[in-house]
Amino acid sequence: MVFTENSGLVKVWVSLVLAGTYTLDQVPQLSNLKDVVTSVINNMK
Repeated sequence: MVFTENSGLVKVWVSLVLAGTYTLDQVPQLSNLKDVVTSVINNMK
């Protein structure tokens, strides 16, 4: 499975990191999930 910025799981993890519930280090290494979540958050800055 390959995730994109429009994937539901990516959106959930982005919101959890932005809310401070989890850190980027806590995003699981599931396929490319962590890379996409990191990319989305870095592009928001």
